[in-house]
Amino acid sequence: MKKILLISVVLMGILSAEENIRALQYDGVAVSIGKKKFFIERERPDECTQIAMTPKNLFGANMVDEKAVNAKCIKKISSTLGAIQPIQIDPKIKTVAELEVLSFIKKEQKNPRTYILVDARKSPWFERLTIPTAINIPYNEVAHDKDFPEDHKRLLNLLKIKQTKSGYDFSHAKTALVFCNGSWCVQSLRAIKALLKLGYPKEKLLWYRGGLQDWIGLGFPAIKP
Repeated sequence: MKKILLISVVLMGILSAEENIRALQYDGVAVSIGKKKFFIERERPDECTQIAMTPKNLFGANMVDEKAVNAKCIKKISSTLGAIQPIQIDPKIKTVAELEVLSFIKKEQKNPRTYILVDARKSPWFERLTIPTAINIPYNEVAHDKDFPEDHKRLLNLLKIKQTKSGYDFSHAKTALVFCNGSWCVQSLRAIKALLKLGYPKEKLLWYRGGLQDWIGLGFPAIKP
């Protein structure tokens, strides 16, 4: 009983710490540099937060002097979208960046039966733009829905999950690298949580936190599927 209570306290502490970290983007941090005092917070004017988060509205801000930099060298992003996510979502699920994504795609090309790059966004996002070789598995289609059995069947086939009388067999499940729009996007997190709820092995899941926005921002190609 004491062990269960201790585990519960530890879990509550971890959840509380994660909530506190996420809250910093809204609460801000007061700092002192010499005699000067500053308040670091995320700039999100009301007129920016009211903009609908759609595929067409994703890119729109400007980070460089267009007169000094060739237009071909400029990538435009919006800096006010969504809620920034922490760097780690689970100690056993590796967070990766662009070089690891490239390495993963290389592995996927050699062995597509073992690896899969998953775009967890809803289909309108995916149909507009995605990372080359990515397969669309929308986060809201991961959980079994009796009204849409074909979605769940597709998920099982794509990830090589075998459904048995007692549940799911993940012994041959693919290693999946999951991403969505960016470090502010929750669609990939929801997909991963839904997969974990099914029983998907954590060691077979990777998370690209930067998502499509970082991918494009660093000059990598994106395609219309």
